[in-house]
Amino acid sequence: MKVTVDDERCRGHGVCCSLCPEVFDLSEDGYAVAQVPLVPVEFEDAVRSAAGMCPERAITVH
Repeated sequence: MKVTVDDERCRGHGVCCSLCPEVFDLSEDGYAVAQVPLVPVEFEDAVRSAAGMCPERAITVH
């Protein structure tokens, strides 16, 4: 599974970072970024939850 964050939609709420800090982090500008190119299997459910709970719908799971 891959995950991307649309930097034009993200507003830095940090929901994804709190749900899955192993995959998401905030950049120096305060916006979410995916730290890994491929999501480890053990974090897939957390990434799906983060995508579903993102207030800006900025996270896409591929």
